[in-house]
Amino acid sequence: MTALRGLIVDVDGTVVRGQQAIDGAPEAIARLRDRGYDLLFVSNNPTKPPEDYVARLGAHGIEVTPDQVITAGTVTADYLAETYPDQTHLVFGAPGFRELLAERGIDYTDVPDAADVVVASHDEAFDYDDLRTALWAYENADPPLIGTDPDVAIPTETRPDPRSGAIIRAIAGVAEKEPTLVTGKPSEIARQAALDRLGCAPGECLVVGDRLMTDVALAEGTEMRGALVLSGIADQQTIAETPIEPDAVLSGLAELPEWLE
Repeated sequence: MTALRGLIVDVDGTVVRGQQAIDGAPEAIARLRDRGYDLLFVSNNPTKPPEDYVARLGAHGIEVTPDQVITAGTVTADYLAETYPDQTHLVFGAPGFRELLAERGIDYTDVPDAADVVVASHDEAFDYDDLRTALWAYENADPPLIGTDPDVAIPTETRPDPRSGAIIRAIAGVAEKEPTLVTGKPSEIARQAALDRLGCAPGECLVVGDRLMTDVALAEGTEMRGALVLSGIADQQTIAETPIEPDAVLSGLAELPEWLE
C-alpha cells in the first residue's frame, strides 16, 4: 500500500462545530503536521472565501494559509469562469459567494429572462420570491442548473442548519429537472482540485470528514482512502444505511494520529 502524504480534511463537524473547536481536533492537527503530513482543508461551505477559514481556524491555534483551503465556493467559481465565461448567470447565493464570482469576472443577474446559467447555493435570505424567480428562468428556456454543494444541513453548536442542498433541491423541483452539476464534494471537480493543490497521487491521500455521502465518497472509486469521524452529521445508523464503506470510523479527529500509526 502506498504511503500517505496528504490529508484532505473537512472543517464543519470535523475540526469545528460552529465557532467551537471539536475536542482534541487542534492538537491532532498539530501532531499530524509534526509527522510530516500535508493538510488541505476542504469545505463544502460556499459562502466564505479561504481567508475567512484562515481566521476561523487560527482562532483555535490552527495556522493555515489561503492556499491550504478549498471551498465549494472557490471550486464552483473556478468552474463557471472556465466553462461559462461569457454567459450571464442567475445566482442564488450569499454575498460572499457572489464576491467570489465577481473576482473571477463572472457576469450575474437577478433577471430570470436574462439567465444563460442558473447557479444555486446557500443563502439565508432565500425565500418564496427567489423560488418564483427560479421558476420563471425555466418558463421559456432550459439553462443549465449548477449547484455549489449537496449538503442539506451542517452541524452547529446546538442544532443543524439547512444549507445549499436544500435550496438546490427546491430550485430543481420548480424547474422539474435534475441539477446539471453539483461541484462541491464528492464531485470529480472537487477531488481533482484537492489532489492538484496537494500535489498528491490518489493513493497517497486520505480524506477525513463527518459525512459518508460527501467526504468519504470523495475517495470512492479511487485509490484514495477515507476516514469517517462521528463528531458531526454521521452516526452508527447512517453507517448501517449507507453503502459507502470508510476505511476507518473514528469518534473524532483526535483519534486519527493513532489510527495512522
